[in-house]
Amino acid sequence: VTAERYRAMKVTIAAYLYPGWHQCPEREKGFPSGWSEWDLVYNAHPRFQGHRQPNLPMQGRYDDSRPATAESQIRLARAHGVDLFVHAFFWSRGKRVLGAALDRGFLGSAAGECFPFALMWANRMPRGVLPVKNAGGPLIDPIRLVHTDPEDFLTLIRYIAERYFCRDNYFHLNGAPYLSIFDTSFFLRQLGAELARQAVSAARKWLRDQGYGGLHLAAIDPAERFCADLKQIGFDSVTHYLLLPEWKGPEQQDYLQRARRCSQKWPLFPRRTGLPYFPSVSPGWDATPRAAVFGKGAKRRYPWSPVVTGSCPERFHLALGEAAAYARQAERDPLLFIASWNEWSEGHYLEPDQRFGHGWLQAVRQVAREAE
Repeated sequence: VTAERYRAMKVTIAAYLYPGWHQCPEREKGFPSGWSEWDLVYNAHPRFQGHRQPNLPMQGRYDDSRPATAESQIRLARAHGVDLFVHAFFWSRGKRVLGAALDRGFLGSAAGECFPFALMWANRMPRGVLPVKNAGGPLIDPIRLVHTDPEDFLTLIRYIAERYFCRDNYFHLNGAPYLSIFDTSFFLRQLGAELARQAVSAARKWLRDQGYGGLHLAAIDPAERFCADLKQIGFDSVTHYLLLPEWKGPEQQDYLQRARRCSQKWPLFPRRTGLPYFPSVSPGWDATPRAAVFGKGAKRRYPWSPVVTGSCPERFHLALGEAAAYARQAERDPLLFIASWNEWSEGHYLEPDQRFGHGWLQAVRQVAREAE
């Protein structure tokens, strides 16, 4: 990229949106009456000396299925350089979960009719028990796994296209609607490379036949053994949701050290896959609000550990700035992601909090201005 072209390239900043902040029938079956994930956030407390909990929103609890909430979120995003939201889309063979945040909240608001958005297929159902109490159970409960096949994948694509791709404000990359798969490795593990290729090919053909311009399919956090096959299967780019903690590392990990080590991994993905890589940066990581306490000492697994410490808007600004510089090396359409806008119970959010105010968003605005 020439220096002149580099200066002219605008980086698109996308923030993942978690739709778990409203009551829904599925959760009313398994949780106490009136329970919401805000209970985890507000009941959080320090687990070790210097542990920064609870982390509370400046505006207090909100219901993300209300249009007024979406209006506020979009207003903040526009003012601070966030160009689009990537909504987590929970779907398992026709079953939708946590869909009201998108359908009633975001798209039910006047601002949501024109603010750019895209979808990430969350091919893993939300947890049925929170906080997590069984430290000895499987890391992912089998009932949460989302199985698919070429016919089901095409049904998913048709559903999404007819309701979302068709909207004027749906985000397109290189002329095609953008869609990412949260657990790409599970998608490929249970289908296999050939069935996955057939599924993607059929979906892309249907979209082109219907006038949608094809599909830009992004692989999120693919296991190394799948990387060489992604392009042949039909993926168009690679990215991450949250690339910050070292899952098998120490229980406490310094934010700046982890962010720098993660940035060193970015060049590996285009080399392994032959596809563009779009970096994803997080303001922090601390999922302990999702974990029940089991006496002294943290459990060596999600959600008890690890905890990323020392995060602050100034350090986040450094990490985000490095991601923007990396993204601008792309030949076209530089794009970077932030995980996330509002994952309060996992300690990564941009929304104003009671500790730093608008600091996280101000860091994004500063980088957005630098990246114009």
